[in-house]
Amino acid sequence: MENIEKIIKQTNAKNQSKVNWTKAWSNSYPILNKYQEEVDIAAYKDKLREMLNSLKSEYNYSELDAMLVLKDILYHEWKDSKKV
Repeated sequence: MENIEKIIKQTNAKNQSKVNWTKAWSNSYPILNKYQEEVDIAAYKDKLREMLNSLKSEYNYSELDAMLVLKDILYHEWKDSKKV
């Protein structure tokens, strides 16, 4: 775990922007390679954009902060649902 935390601390936004995260994670999660052909992405994008804009306006978050908060909420919701 310490190695992962060290790598995260050493990674900057410029380096992160060069990584194709979908491709990187698809090695472990193959669904990431094929969902684009199955899912109505536009419908989800509209809902996600609405939630991002809401976080930005209600809490004065930047675009990046709103995305990180929304992503974290989604993760915790998924994690909590696994406990049931």
